[in-house]
This record gives sequence, C-alpha cells and structure tokens, in this order.
Amino acid sequence: MNWIAIGDISDIPLRGARCVKTQQGKIAVFRTAENEVFAIEDHCPHKGGPLSQGIVHGTAVTCPLHNWVISLETGKALGADEGEVRTIPVRNDNGALSIALESLMMAAE
Repeated sequence: MNWIAIGDISDIPLRGARCVKTQQGKIAVFRTAENEVFAIEDHCPHKGGPLSQGIVHGTAVTCPLHNWVISLETGKALGADEGEVRTIPVRNDNGALSIALESLMMAAE
C-alpha cells in the first residue's frame, strides 16, 4: 500500500478535523478526544454538507447542515438515517499521519 504523508497529529485539534485535497475530492481527517485518527470523504451523504466542519463526539461526527450523525469508523449514517461515505485508511506513526493512496484510486475507478 502506498501511503501519502499528510502532516502531524498535532495539526488537528482534539475533537476536530482538517481537510486534505486529492484528485478524487476532499478527505476529512478527524482526531477524537482519545487521539484516534479517522479519514472519510468530506461530504455528508444527505446533502453534501462539509463533515470536516461538524462536531466530533466519540467516534462519530454530526453534519453541520442537518445534524446527520456519521460513524468515523464505518462511514455509515447512524440512527434512522441511511447512506454512507467512503472511509480512507490512516496510519499514525508516532504522530506522523499518512493516508492510503490505493483506496482513493480504487474508489475513483
């Protein structure tokens, strides 16, 4: 698997996110209160809201537009809502973060 360096965990605030622009679109990289890191597509499956601007709680994010809750682990909408976004593998090597290039390319095909 080819990994693309995207920065350091300290670049992302606790319970916050940063965006990475790729040829396949924006990827939101989240850091939970427990220092877990997840990456998903930066658009809500409901109306395309910017998930990177949502509220992180546990291992989920709430979309800022219509309050859909998306699992950071699976990319699936939680509760009664249906839909999902693509998850991207993230590697945390002593704080140095990387995302998997292959998963982005495969999804674009």
